[in-house]
Amino acid sequence: MFPKDFLFGASMSGFQVEMGYGKSDVDPNTDWFVWVREPENLINGVVSGHLPEYGAGYWYNFPTIHKLAADFGMNVLRTNVEWSRIFPKPTFDVPVKVVQDESGIKSVQIDEKTLRSLDELSNKEAVEHYREIFSDMRKRGLKVFLNLTHFTLPIWLHDPIAVHKRQETEKLGWATERSIVEFAKFAAYVVWKFDDLIDMYSTMNEPNIVSQMGYVMSVSGFPPARFEPEMFFKSLLNQIVAHARAYDVMKALTKKPIGLIYSASVYESIDKDEELEQSATNFMNYMFLDALTSGMLLFQTREDLAGRLDFLGINYYTRTVIQKIAPMQLGVATIDWMICPGYGHSCQPGGFSKDGRPVSDFGWETYPEGLLKLLRAMNDRYGLTMYVTENGVADGRDWLRPYHLVGHMYAVERAIEEGVKVKGYLHWSIIDNFEWAKGYHMRFGLAETDYQAKSYSPRPSMYIFREIVKDSSTEKFKYYLRSPYEIWRTKT
Repeated sequence: MFPKDFLFGASMSGFQVEMGYGKSDVDPNTDWFVWVREPENLINGVVSGHLPEYGAGYWYNFPTIHKLAADFGMNVLRTNVEWSRIFPKPTFDVPVKVVQDESGIKSVQIDEKTLRSLDELSNKEAVEHYREIFSDMRKRGLKVFLNLTHFTLPIWLHDPIAVHKRQETEKLGWATERSIVEFAKFAAYVVWKFDDLIDMYSTMNEPNIVSQMGYVMSVSGFPPARFEPEMFFKSLLNQIVAHARAYDVMKALTKKPIGLIYSASVYESIDKDEELEQSATNFMNYMFLDALTSGMLLFQTREDLAGRLDFLGINYYTRTVIQKIAPMQLGVATIDWMICPGYGHSCQPGGFSKDGRPVSDFGWETYPEGLLKLLRAMNDRYGLTMYVTENGVADGRDWLRPYHLVGHMYAVERAIEEGVKVKGYLHWSIIDNFEWAKGYHMRFGLAETDYQAKSYSPRPSMYIFREIVKDSSTEKFKYYLRSPYEIWRTKT
């Protein structure tokens, strides 16, 4: 059984859902807005050719989506404010005191004068409109889980085309330390303006994905698509420090819990090599989070980073199957494993993995027992309150989603019964939206989006979600675990 105070809901991202009605809701001031229309990316098929301004239309149609959430039993929604909407122009000239030594930025000090200076630069209409959105959530009994940044950066902070083409620019995004200071300003301002409407905060969504896709997996379609291990580590480190500095300035203004949302996977080797699995897990799952819990960061200990998480948001979609290779150097790290095709994220779309498990339209293997393994491991290592902040499946026909949904919610239920501190499950997503480089091809919604009509029709799986919430249990759907797709096999 799920406890009475458990949070059932869905997650969204501003850039992915907000636009859709025309010029009045378009935000052209992000790196992603520029990136998806760059001719090189279009010609080479790096991006879909779809444009976010023809999207789901949440900016004006938010009451309809909030009502849909409440009608189907949700009590929380996660979304983010778009940094570029709040500050379409640079905030560099707003002075703050920065304490820094040879190891990095130790503190950013923001006072009332700073906040008022930021207020003069802000887009007041956007601020007030976000307040309307959050107020409507609360009016419908939905808790407001506010994330600060979800992949996008203001174009004044990150010029992805210049970085990709190796042109001279100061707009390096997370690969430059000034992003730390500007993010702290943004974080403090958001709390100052919205705290009376917010129940909980996360600073970032999947910072590890931003670095990996941007600077290592350079054919992924994520900006700036530049293979540069040094910039990978710089951007990762700067996001760690940016979270810590944002946490500090936010805590001075609010008593609400502040966490971070991390994309995690279960690493399993093709030949059951436990040492190899641990090596991959340490690098991919733990390195970032260790810094914000114990202060351990690569080859140093930084007390100014430790204890900066009130909770941990876990985004889980599938496992990662790996095999041993000859060691290779990736910046300061040595990697001795590679991903095996045919499993996890590396499958042929719409069929079955090499293990005979059903695969989504995205080519992602359904592996719900991995979520249980992951929650156990994160609980053992960190002991933090956790929320499953994203879990879902690209499935335009809704043929797999019912089984996928039950399997993963069952994993959460089992984790809770074992004493793991999981306090919420937020599905990705409530409606279909703009899936980054894949555009509108991938359908993750519990409800189907009609992009022309800006309407949202619940799929059959959404009714299953509502029944699980009503019963506070997956019990009546447990037969889905083995029929017909055998999605839950291993003894865990």
